[in-house]
Amino acid sequence: MYVQPDPRAYFTRLAPLGYEIPHHAQPVFRQLAAERAAHDDGRAGVPVVLDLCCSYGINAALLNHDVTLAELYDRYTSDTARRMTSARLAEWDREFYAERRRPDALRVYGLDIAAPAVRYAREAGLLDAGFTDDLERVPPGPELRDALGEVGLITLTGGGSYITERTFAALLGQVRRPVWVSAFVLRTVSYEPVARALAAHGLHTTTDVSRTYPQRRFTDERERRHAIEAVRALGGDPSGREEEGHYHSVLYTSRPSPMR
Repeated sequence: MYVQPDPRAYFTRLAPLGYEIPHHAQPVFRQLAAERAAHDDGRAGVPVVLDLCCSYGINAALLNHDVTLAELYDRYTSDTARRMTSARLAEWDREFYAERRRPDALRVYGLDIAAPAVRYAREAGLLDAGFTDDLERVPPGPELRDALGEVGLITLTGGGSYITERTFAALLGQVRRPVWVSAFVLRTVSYEPVARALAAHGLHTTTDVSRTYPQRRFTDERERRHAIEAVRALGGDPSGREEEGHYHSVLYTSRPSPMR
């Protein structure tokens, strides 16, 4: 899904599974981004949002435009979209998002190793800058290092299954203004290593493990059993959540510790 030239396959594949975590993240990211933008950190300019595992810029679309995830599903699975070339689709998207741009829109950078997805998000006007550095393997390149000086909020939906504390440590080692982090992470994955890495950079992480957010339906019974076992292995209770057929995520919010 992530190496296609445009997001049609992404939405077509995820629609039957009811992938919905960006919908739940939309109001959370908007509120936190507004709070971070209003926070005086002693530096000029409004801080940039960096979306990790950004794929086709879905979170950027929902953050900065008057549009819902349901509308995006309808748009990219429509007959109209199906008949377009990727180039025409990107042009169509640029017009669509420009008309729905919110007055409080913020600059958003994207980071994802899926180069075609990042490229499309840039062509569609969703990302102000896009990067494909694999921080699990190598340090940030010079362009990403320069860009990180402007970042004030890092967001993540679902990518906690793919990236580890190595990525966060690499990012926070290069930032030059106070950074907040907002991450929706599957309950099948421990966030503790990331929280410790954030703490090493002066960030305090809070969460409410009793509140979860459905991410998507399982593709099959095997995936369901695997998720149930993973949640139990981490000390969680899958009843009413994974046992009912959906992945669930927990929201983690990290901000500078009070003494910082």
